[in-house]
Amino acid sequence: MNKPKMATEKGVPSNSRVLMLLSQLERMNGDAMLADADMARQVTSKILHLIQTQEKTRKEVMSKGSSGMEVILASLENTRDLQTILNILYILNELLTVGGGRRVGVFVSKGGTGVLLQLVLSASKDTPPSEELLLQLHSLLAKVGPKDRKLGVKARLNGALNVTVTLLKQNLQNNKLLLPCLQVLRVYSANSVNAISLGKNGVVDLMFKIIGPYSKKNTTLLKVSLDTLGAMLKSKTNARRAVDRGHVPVLLAVYQDWHRNDTRHRHMLIRKGLLTCLKNVTNIKLGRKAFVEADGMRVLYNTSTECLPVRTLDPLVNTSSLIMRKCFPKNRLPLPTIKSVYQHLLPHLSAGGPVAQLYSQPPGGACRKQVYVKPSRVDDVVDESDDNEEAEGDTENDTENEEDEKDHNAANDDIETDLNKLRPRENPRRPFDELRVYERFFLELSEDFQGFNFETQKTGLTGTQASNKTQRPIILPTAQALPPKRPIPARAESHLAKGEHASSPAPPPPLELDSILISKDQDRPPGHAPRPTPGAGLEQELADKMERVSLEGAGPPSGAGGLGEAAAGRQVQPPLLAGGVAGGVASWRAAGGGVGVEGLGEEGPEEEGAVLEVPDTALLLPLHDPDLYVEMVKSTSSVPRFSEVAYPDYFGHVAPTFREPILERVYGVQRSKIFQDIERMIHPNDILDKVVYDLDVPSCPVLDDGESLKFNSQFESGNLRKAIQVRKFEYDLVLNSDINSNHYHQWFYFEVSGMRVGTPYRFNIINCEKSNSQFNYGMQVLMYSVQEAISGRPRWVRTGTDICYYKNHFSRSSLAAGGQKGRSYYTTTFSTAFSHRDDVCYFAYHYPYTYSTLKMHLAKLEALRTPQIYLRQDVLCDTLGGNPCPLLTITAMPESTSNEHICQLRNRPLVFLSSRVHPGETNASWVMKGTLEFLMGTSPQAHSLRESYIFKIVPMLNPDGVINGNHRCSLSGEDLNRQWQSPVPDLHPTIYHTKSLLQYLAAIQRAPLVFCDYHGHSRKKNVFMYGCSVKETVWQSNINATSCDLHEDMGYRTLPKILSQTAPAFSMASCSFVVERSKEATARVVVWREIGVQRSYTMESTLCGCDQGKYKGLQIGTRELEEMGAQFCVALLRLKRLTSPLELRHHPHLLDVEGDLIETRVKVASSPTTYVLEEDEPAFLEEVDYSAESNDEDPDNDPDNDPQDSLVRSEANQRDSLT
Repeated sequence: MNKPKMATEKGVPSNSRVLMLLSQLERMNGDAMLADADMARQVTSKILHLIQTQEKTRKEVMSKGSSGMEVILASLENTRDLQTILNILYILNELLTVGGGRRVGVFVSKGGTGVLLQLVLSASKDTPPSEELLLQLHSLLAKVGPKDRKLGVKARLNGALNVTVTLLKQNLQNNKLLLPCLQVLRVYSANSVNAISLGKNGVVDLMFKIIGPYSKKNTTLLKVSLDTLGAMLKSKTNARRAVDRGHVPVLLAVYQDWHRNDTRHRHMLIRKGLLTCLKNVTNIKLGRKAFVEADGMRVLYNTSTECLPVRTLDPLVNTSSLIMRKCFPKNRLPLPTIKSVYQHLLPHLSAGGPVAQLYSQPPGGACRKQVYVKPSRVDDVVDESDDNEEAEGDTENDTENEEDEKDHNAANDDIETDLNKLRPRENPRRPFDELRVYERFFLELSEDFQGFNFETQKTGLTGTQASNKTQRPIILPTAQALPPKRPIPARAESHLAKGEHASSPAPPPPLELDSILISKDQDRPPGHAPRPTPGAGLEQELADKMERVSLEGAGPPSGAGGLGEAAAGRQVQPPLLAGGVAGGVASWRAAGGGVGVEGLGEEGPEEEGAVLEVPDTALLLPLHDPDLYVEMVKSTSSVPRFSEVAYPDYFGHVAPTFREPILERVYGVQRSKIFQDIERMIHPNDILDKVVYDLDVPSCPVLDDGESLKFNSQFESGNLRKAIQVRKFEYDLVLNSDINSNHYHQWFYFEVSGMRVGTPYRFNIINCEKSNSQFNYGMQVLMYSVQEAISGRPRWVRTGTDICYYKNHFSRSSLAAGGQKGRSYYTTTFSTAFSHRDDVCYFAYHYPYTYSTLKMHLAKLEALRTPQIYLRQDVLCDTLGGNPCPLLTITAMPESTSNEHICQLRNRPLVFLSSRVHPGETNASWVMKGTLEFLMGTSPQAHSLRESYIFKIVPMLNPDGVINGNHRCSLSGEDLNRQWQSPVPDLHPTIYHTKSLLQYLAAIQRAPLVFCDYHGHSRKKNVFMYGCSVKETVWQSNINATSCDLHEDMGYRTLPKILSQTAPAFSMASCSFVVERSKEATARVVVWREIGVQRSYTMESTLCGCDQGKYKGLQIGTRELEEMGAQFCVALLRLKRLTSPLELRHHPHLLDVEGDLIETRVKVASSPTTYVLEEDEPAFLEEVDYSAESNDEDPDNDPDNDPQDSLVRSEANQRDSLT
């Protein structure tokens, strides 16, 4: 070894005594040290004395710039004298005991661990070996080992590992030497190869000779032994060895003994060490089996229950909970098959499509359109393999599993790096002759408006009109089993009941959503709100004016718009049609209320009194009409052929006037729920396990014993497959998968009745699939009470306590988990108490918005049309289920039929909007409702907006999925937002024809100025946008690109920036403009890349609430969602001004809007016609904060929507994220 030259730090006196001694020691290195051992002993002894007695001496040796450590290590390496070696080891021990990790880091960086390991090997060869030397060497190794990640490899390669093991075996009774040996083995065991080697050498068995029952002696030794054993048991080989030797019962017995005797909780670390060993050994299947056979579930459950009152023992409780959850026997879902109860025959199957994987045999019976399957291909199986074990965190922070963290860490891998794919392809691939058929949907571009007929017949590409569809019987909600809360006075037979037409009052003024909040700084716009907010007095007035609805009426419902009804009340036409109702659904369930359609066709005394109180909410809900809704339901086709109408959809929803804050999570709620689940295994006799609702058994009786709730989900958008009563007031609920699929369980909407007032009921939805949910962060479920509705408060309210979301013991097959093994389902659990007797309540994941509701709203909007509004509703196509997909065109009528005015209309830029491609994202429909109401409003802003743009709107891209209660797919069993690249007209008609409309516009050089697809996001808060940018994608991925490649108009950021200034719920920080590979088939990317729309967006609305702005800390409601839709329109007005400043002379109202906005300077970007906000173009790359969509779902879900595809998150977004 080269002799180091002694150096001193500036400021340290050169005549320092310790430095002089180190210089002398430096000169002795080499042959001189071997020749003059006495002098070496004296020098090192003096240095040791100085270091022990003077703190400044230690600082001088370890100061920055000093070479004292090199000199000491060189001397240690060169000397052969035992006392000199011991002196130097004592010196090192003194130096490294204080000073923290920096001094140890210096020691490791100078090669100190290698020198120590070599001395261990040399000392072992001495006869006899020096115990003191080995003790000091191991003490130092234990101290510095954690700082050297390669220590275990070094020890194994030079043989020091075996020396330590031999020393351990020979000194089991010598605690003085045993402790440092165990400390070193703990460090060595961090290396998996070392851990296996130690196991083969019998060290695992040796640890069980050291571990023993409760004792106040040698607790430090026991703690280190447990840490060492825990590290070794991470190896599956060692875990199997421990199981084979019967050590699992030993660990449980020792843990019980320490728990029983450590009454003052002074040895929690020992108890935690025992649990860590159990946790590691139960990572393998044999370990879990041995744990259960040793009654480990009961032992840990009882000990954990006793620890719960002591908050400081939470680490023990959490680790015990983790072990019990892991060892809880895996079960398959209590279903005959995990595929959907309902199947729909497709025109053809793609060879590699998801449905082809599910179904491999020809269809069976025709009554339910069912295709029989091979259970081994689609059913859940109990997978207890040791592969891909999901990592568990602390129970209270059990959020993401290991796969999600890996996706998060590797998020950049999903960013598109192929510049060819990032360059938009504006030329349509399809020949124009093929696209010419779509010209019929753009009559406004060719109409001369001479004698224009506003009642133009609706047209479509395929299928027939909804009005021509075969209608079927519908069961209306009645008060048959829902007695009114007060006597209903009899009234005379109305004129309408006799078939006469009564004069109707003028329709109520439409809701003006265009007079909305402009600035975030205002708490409430003066005199304006997105929706009227009725107070208690108005609710009482509604209750006082409730009327009875006769199901015996003969007259048709009032006009198509539903505006001809009397304000005092209404009558519902009996929905009796030919064909009757399928058996088994002839009547509503006892407390669910309703009469059979067949019964309605007979004159009987029981049916004459079938009445229902309907709150008159015309003033509050100008777009809702129960009679009209029923008419729309009749023409809606569903796979299950629903024949019932849900109360909430019939009555409507009035947004509550009170705030609904994000729920503060109760500490320990998740843990307590898990313990209640574990009780099922420990005390099985307390479990009822009674099936009370089952769609798989059509003849399943409805229990009316007064001891069970009654459930129902057989209505439009309903989703509940099975309900099992597990305890008197607790129910396990199983959701139905999407039709022609075996997964996607998230959306739920079901009815409950037969409840007891004031009794807390617990509901567990046990087959959720996402690894995390906003239910863990303050989101509540929604409940609708019929008793509240008929009392004048028809509304969905957030409800539920003790809400949490956690992994359960139901196993998912690899097919249902996207090929991943060892995955489990998750449970959404919540508790609620009911306030009314004889009530019927509905629960939903989010505010329901059915396809029939959309049709009703469109009909009512059409009735609001004025001569100044151009509104045309076409049928774009028919869906696979035979339901029309509406296409709306909205703009302003030309001021006259002059060429100038007609040309002005034709030259208006187009805005293309779509929504609800994912059925479970009902919030997207509420945002779209706000947009439509603003566009049809009478305010100056709405008029200016119509004069500025031509709007093409597809308000519901997936009607079939919405109707049938799907969460993500259409009847093809596929996510339609993954089909935009190559949609198949027979399987994805709505996507195919919507894309064709855009291709037609591109072909005639009229590509939209803005394309926006409305979505909902289940795992992030606020409202935000995803867009597309070459520059930001390249910057995020760090790929090489020329300045020409990065030349891009920054105007795509303008609209989100405007929204961040005007819309209270919108968050610019959550927006992303990065293009990812996994999103290449989504709407926004395809429209940007193939149609050439620069401002192509996905607008995501939270399902939970906001953590910034005016609505910070509040759960989002329909009022805020509709406001967001209206604010989007206001932002388009601002965009119009920024892109075409000269338009202001034609639209003076734009100035009014601009005056209310936050003042922001703008500058011209690369395009002379595009203005962007000053801060949109960052000056330096390192200042940019770019991020992509949230890592939200499993691979089969869509991050443009809430999905698990990889996502790039910035630090700012991480602060806003769930984890």
